Amino acid sequence: MTISRTNSSVGGCLAGLAGMLLSSAAMAADVSPAVVFDMGGKFDKSFNQGVAEGVERFKAETGIEYREFEVTNETQREQALRRMAQRGANPILGVGFAQAGPMETVAKEFPDVSFTLIDGVVDLPNVQSVVFKEQEGSFLVGVLAAMASETGAVGFVGGMDIPLIRRFACGYEQGAKHANVEVNVIQNMTGTTPSAWNDPGRGSELAKGQFDRDVDVIYAAAGGTGVGVYQAAVDAGNLAIGVDSNQNYLHPGSMLTSMLKRVDVAAYNAFQDAQKGTWEPGLKVLGLAEDGVGWALDEHNEALIDEVMKAAVEVASAEIISGDIVVHDYMSDNSCTY
Repeated sequence: MTISRTNSSVGGCLAGLAGMLLSSAAMAADVSPAVVFDMGGKFDKSFNQGVAEGVERFKAETGIEYREFEVTNETQREQALRRMAQRGANPILGVGFAQAGPMETVAKEFPDVSFTLIDGVVDLPNVQSVVFKEQEGSFLVGVLAAMASETGAVGFVGGMDIPLIRRFACGYEQGAKHANVEVNVIQNMTGTTPSAWNDPGRGSELAKGQFDRDVDVIYAAAGGTGVGVYQAAVDAGNLAIGVDSNQNYLHPGSMLTSMLKRVDVAAYNAFQDAQKGTWEPGLKVLGLAEDGVGWALDEHNEALIDEVMKAAVEVASAEIISGDIVVHDYMSDNSCTY
């Protein structure tokens, strides 16, 4: 296993530096952060890449290097986390629910190391778990999908068939039916193994199958597989919705919006809090109220979102935050109700 280190360096204490810079250098010496990306790769244009943007922001602002490793098979997760800890990394950021078991094992072995897990929960005194209310952000893009659809049929393509992705799908369906109670929502999952996160060809096939059933807007929550869904939408002259990161730029004019899951903020905060000495273990749950999820509006999709659609999403968002709309969480009872 090869663990890489980013190339930037933290400036040393040079003669003549201002006291503030000396203080910053001292603080930098106290942390040696690391991140273990999960299946799909650092540049998956989605979940992992969002985390990468967060840690890169931290590096740009502080000059502090971080170690990184990209998991390519399931056996590497525990090994990578342990190797990071053995090499003195602290804090260590694990990306994805599948790292929960490996992180629990390794965190017990290194009780003095701070671990942050994104998208999973580990109940240990040296682990911070960050999870999101994906159903709330998915509700909002569901509203937009139903309002944009000209056929009255919208689709969803998930990656690996797990409760977490069903949560996305359920929130999306609730939002679509909130906007149009008669809308038809067609769903497909890509597979049942981790390879489902990185299969653009299969994503394209599933999207084409939904288009053949009159779907004209598809929301993909499938990691790298979503790239195939988005391309199929372009080819068919239909619309797609991105996930996790702002993916509007991938196909301007064809991407209706993207459901933002602020893993970049979670990653940035994990490193920044450790540097400041304010990092704390425990569970963090981020929804609309915490700006942990949302939707993307920018120069790439503004022509697709009219004022009526924008107002509808703003009202729905406010009502979710106030509690007037309660978005059902599939993971609470493995059902989807509206």
